[in-house]
Amino acid sequence: MKIKLSNGLRPLLLGALLLGNSTLATSALAEVRPLDRIVAIVDNDVIMKSQLDQRINEVLQTIEKRGAELPPQEVMQQQVLERLITENLQLQLGERSGIRISDEELNQALGTIAQRNNLTLEQFRAALANDGLSLEAAREQIRREMVISRVRQQRVAERIQVSNQEVQNFLSSDLGKLQLSEEYHLGNILIPLPEGADAQTIQHAERAALDTYQQLQGGADFSQLAVSRSASENALEGGDMGWRKAAQLPPPFDSLVGDLAIGQVTEPVRTPAGFILLKLLDKRGGEHLVRDEVHVRHILIKPSAIRSSEETRRLVERLRQRILNGEDFGELAKSFSEDPGSALNGGDLNWIDPNALVPEFRAVMADSANGQLSEPFETAYGWHILEVLGRRATDASEAFREQQAVNLLRNRKYDEELQTWLRQIRDEAYVEIKL
Repeated sequence: MKIKLSNGLRPLLLGALLLGNSTLATSALAEVRPLDRIVAIVDNDVIMKSQLDQRINEVLQTIEKRGAELPPQEVMQQQVLERLITENLQLQLGERSGIRISDEELNQALGTIAQRNNLTLEQFRAALANDGLSLEAAREQIRREMVISRVRQQRVAERIQVSNQEVQNFLSSDLGKLQLSEEYHLGNILIPLPEGADAQTIQHAERAALDTYQQLQGGADFSQLAVSRSASENALEGGDMGWRKAAQLPPPFDSLVGDLAIGQVTEPVRTPAGFILLKLLDKRGGEHLVRDEVHVRHILIKPSAIRSSEETRRLVERLRQRILNGEDFGELAKSFSEDPGSALNGGDLNWIDPNALVPEFRAVMADSANGQLSEPFETAYGWHILEVLGRRATDASEAFREQQAVNLLRNRKYDEELQTWLRQIRDEAYVEIKL
C-alpha cells in the first residue's frame, strides 16, 4: 500500500512533490551502505552518495509520472547535488540559529498525515514499513522541512526593504493606480455609429446623444433610457457596467470620471463605436475622509499540509500563553508569524483602517480593549491573536494607500529575494564536491 503523505509537503529546494504513489524523501536518514562514500563536503557537514542516489530516484519518479522527457544523467546528478547542498546549508543555519522542532509538533504533523490517509498511527506505521520507510525517517524529513521553512522566514524577511521612493513610484504607476485607486460604479449609454459612417449619419447620432443627455439632465431615468436607446451589450441591465477603476477606462473617460459627483452624467463623448454617456452610480475607496484607525499587531499561523486547523489553533494558544507569561509579543511574531507583510515588524500592522481587514479580524479587533491580548480566532488566512495598541480618528487615506503599497511590494519581492539569498549562502559556503 502506498501512502499519500501530503498534498503540499515537498522538499523545498528540490521542488518534487511527495506524490501519493511514491515514498517519502529520506535523504537525511538513508542507510549507509558498505560502499557508500562522501560526494560533497558542505561547511561542517557532508552529503553521501546514498543521499544523492535516493534524491535522484525521487526526481526520476516525479518526471516519469508527469510524462516528461528525462534529462541526461550528468545534468540530473549535478542539479540534484546542488539542491542538496543548498538544503544542507539551510539546515545548518537552522541549527546555528537554535531552531528546534518539538516532538509535539512532529507528532501532530504525523497524526495529521495519518488522518488524511484514513489510517490510525499504527496502520500508518505499517504502511510506511511496507514501502520500506520507517516512521523515524518520516519524522526526520518533516522536521527538516519545518526547519527550512522557519530559516527562510527569518532570514529572507529581514532582507526585504521597501524605500519611500519605491512606494511613491508604485502609487504613481499605472499598476499602483489600478490596484489602490478608488473604484467607480458606472452606467453607460451608447448611441451607435456604423463603421465608415457618413457626415449625415454622424450628425444624426450626435443629436440623439445630446437629446439623451438633456433628458437625463432633466431628470429622466438613466436605466430606462439605456434599455430603450443604448446599443451597449449591457443595455438590458440598464447600462450597468459594474465597478471599474479609472485606469480600466479608455481616455478620456479615465480622467472625466474622477470629476463626477455621484448621480452625474458625462456629456456625450465620440468614440469609434459611437457616442457614449457615462453615469457615476457610486464610488468607493480612495476617499479623503476622516476615518477611525486602529494601531494593531498580530501573529498569524497558517494551517498546512502537515498541520490541521485544530493543531494550528493549539499552537496559537501556546504562543498566547507565552505572551501572558511575560515573553515579548514582537519577538514571538518575528519568530512564528507567517504574515510576510508584518512579521519582520513584530506583527505590527501600524495604523490601519478596520474596513481594510477581513470581517472576522475586524470584529475581534473592535471587541478588544487597548492592550488586551485577544483569544485565538480564525480567518480565511489562518489562526490569529491580536493586540490593539491604540485608536485614533484621522484623515488616513494617503497613509493607508502607502501602507497597502508597502505590503504589496514586500510580498512581490519575497520570491526574488529568496532566490538571491539562496545563491548568496551557496557562494559564501565552503563546498568541496568529490564526485
